[in-house]
Amino acid sequence: MSKGKILAVITTQPDKVAGGAPIFAADSLEELEKKAFLLEKILDAMVHEIDLDTKVIVKH
Repeated sequence: MSKGKILAVITTQPDKVAGGAPIFAADSLEELEKKAFLLEKILDAMVHEIDLDTKVIVKH
């Protein structure tokens, strides 16, 4: 089974996120969506929602 790799985290609550992937802060849920889907296209990866305020970009 192949493993996915987290390439980025996008969140409106950066103080609640940590780790080795780049963390992108957003000021609103609308900005969160825009950044997530732009990074998805740039990185040729998939967006996954962790919760309402946090999404991760994963390369499968």
